[in-house]
Amino acid sequence: MVRTSTKWTVEEYHRMIETGLLAGRQVELIDGNIIDMAPELPIHRATYRRGVKYLESMLGDQGVIFSSAPILLSSNGEPQPDICIAVPPESSYDERHPEPVDIYWLIEVSNSTLSYDLEEKASLYARNGIKEYWVIDIPNSLLWVHRQPVQGQYQSVWQLQSGLIASLAFPDIDLEVDKFLR
Repeated sequence: MVRTSTKWTVEEYHRMIETGLLAGRQVELIDGNIIDMAPELPIHRATYRRGVKYLESMLGDQGVIFSSAPILLSSNGEPQPDICIAVPPESSYDERHPEPVDIYWLIEVSNSTLSYDLEEKASLYARNGIKEYWVIDIPNSLLWVHRQPVQGQYQSVWQLQSGLIASLAFPDIDLEVDKFLR
């Protein structure tokens, strides 16, 4: 006997949230599957909070910085990246989550989920046209940079331990890699 899991739409997922069915659970919708999110250790939270504060100070009102907030993907997905840098104004998201067209880039903080973030999440974001995706690799003190999504894979992937980087969206703003890693 072949067993299959039920695929959920974003609308069905939202109804589950509205009715309280998922209350108290840390989950996200990935390709129609409701996935339990990894527990968050203090270093994980501290790392993305520092990243959010740093990005807010560097970008000002040029970008809207969301932390641990859902985004909407066309592939029946509503993941919650650790950091989302979106097109302003923030009021555009009063009634909806940012979609790929609204997103400058995404950042995941990885402590115990590195292979998942570098493989499955990278593929998910590339398939949905996220132009730039960074992974803060806590155990190895690395920043993984993914760019140029083509057919579900980023064509350009590299690591940084220090130095400066500019996002594709803001090529004139140099960001210090160290600010994301410490």
